[in-house]
Amino acid sequence: MLRTKTGPGWIVFSLALAAAIFVSSHAADPLAPLAPLKPADSGTCTMPPESPQPLAAPRPSAPPAVLTAPQPPSAAASIPLIGDTAPAFKAETTEGPITFPDDYKGKWVILFSHPGDFTPVCTTEFMTFATMAPEFEAINCKLLGLSVDSNTSHIAWLRTIQERARYKGMEKVEVTFPVIADRKMEVAKAYGMIQPSASDTKTVRAVFFIDPQAKVRAMLYYPLSNGRNFQEIKRLLIAMQTTDAHSCATPADWQPGDDVIVPAPSNCQKARERVDNPPKDTTVCDWFLTFKKLPKDQLKLPPGK
Repeated sequence: MLRTKTGPGWIVFSLALAAAIFVSSHAADPLAPLAPLKPADSGTCTMPPESPQPLAAPRPSAPPAVLTAPQPPSAAASIPLIGDTAPAFKAETTEGPITFPDDYKGKWVILFSHPGDFTPVCTTEFMTFATMAPEFEAINCKLLGLSVDSNTSHIAWLRTIQERARYKGMEKVEVTFPVIADRKMEVAKAYGMIQPSASDTKTVRAVFFIDPQAKVRAMLYYPLSNGRNFQEIKRLLIAMQTTDAHSCATPADWQPGDDVIVPAPSNCQKARERVDNPPKDTTVCDWFLTFKKLPKDQLKLPPGK
């Protein structure tokens, strides 16, 4: 009868022997797959090896960034540029229907917008402009107001101004220039007077200077909260008329009667001649900076100015 030995030493020896048998059985092909395990004597089964999982589909790469061109401004923000022909229009006003620019041939026009009737800042502006209207008329300029209110609202507001408003010694002021009722905002949008970042229901305080050839010569824009400087509006108009009549430019803070600027020479020879032989009644600082006298009596000014 075979006697079985037990103890830690024999256990280690048995494990080493099993490992040697395993290695020798796979020595011919070490990469050969293992045979599936058979059910154990206990009646329980071990799980067969898992089948290989399919590889996940590659994740699509993000599309490359695409730079888009800036979008053109909306119609509400369209603004005629200096030198452009002023947009033509027909409109109802407090003085009857008008057709622009046909009704204003040979005239300068100051077209200006205000945010709304029965508002305090606009009331002071209309009183000021109406008081100055004869001065603009004397220098061949017509005034033309606009807001998106109705004609009925305009008329009621202008009557209230005349009957109740007082400002800087002005009272009982009658507004006689036309005020456009632009309920559909057609004129306001054509001139960029509706600026959505400020308001999409009211016009900003825009001023367009339009010459007798219906060309836009200058523009001023003020926010809703701040009234305009009407003396500056008149000064700029006189300055542009002076430029047209006398082929000159006007320096900073120019006022009628101040020296004006002579245009710079167009070539080197004329530049040298100007410096070597300054023209009469000029002050030549250098070839590009020359001033000349232009007295008030040579300008077209309102009476008494």
